[in-house]
Amino acid sequence: MALPPDRIDRFARHIVLPEIGGAGQVALAGAHVALVGLGGIGSPALQYLAGAGVGRFTLIDDGRVELSNLQRQTLYAERDVGHGKAVSARRWLANFDGAIAVALVDRRLTRDNAGAAIAGVDLVLDGTDNFATRLAVSDACVASGIPLLSAAVGRFQGQVGAFAGHLPGEACYRCFVGDAFDADDCDTCAEDGMLGAMAGWTGTFAAMQAVRVLLAGKAAFGDPQWGRLHLLDGLKAEMRTLRIARDPACRACSSAGKASDDGSPPSRGWQ
Repeated sequence: MALPPDRIDRFARHIVLPEIGGAGQVALAGAHVALVGLGGIGSPALQYLAGAGVGRFTLIDDGRVELSNLQRQTLYAERDVGHGKAVSARRWLANFDGAIAVALVDRRLTRDNAGAAIAGVDLVLDGTDNFATRLAVSDACVASGIPLLSAAVGRFQGQVGAFAGHLPGEACYRCFVGDAFDADDCDTCAEDGMLGAMAGWTGTFAAMQAVRVLLAGKAAFGDPQWGRLHLLDGLKAEMRTLRIARDPACRACSSAGKASDDGSPPSRGWQ
């Protein structure tokens, strides 16, 4: 695959980077990313991944734009209030780069439909705000052999982790948080507040990590950093990194865990 002259000009600042180069830019052009959640994290992540030259997106969100979203969800303007987030995000992409292919999923993901929604993608970036969706997406990624970037933010704190539970010895998101039994056990920004720029930092960092994953084996920048969770602290203006080990009893990615799963209610998780 060769990039046409106008695309070479558009991504020239990437291509001159030895860590990305022409081969890396071609890889990004052929990549397909699913963004689950188009809010405070998904907005800047989509903007920077589109700016990086990712060629195809599946945009997944069942919500509508609200006035209170505009403080941190950079995709949207006042004219989008009341409209679906997925449709509004597609409109932004069409104005930004008409060469990008886009598919929309405007329904909430569950254990029953998550696998179909992400089928065929190269990477899932999850920025949703509840355990039920996150775990449904994670389990679908493990079952489908798709890597997952999971990002979360609240108040002045953010986290971004890379998971590949389908690979031998690597953890999945369920290994990290455990099991959760409902969608109401996460704190919300409506209750706790959120610095808008904190969502931007977390989302753009997630976009950079996504580029790492997409370029693995194709350019020098490609280092997926599986099982590493990066914690971003906006109050202290610092970041630290943890290593997430695979849970040998995980019912999603461990053969022992799958064998022992009897369908009983799971234990409470945390985020």
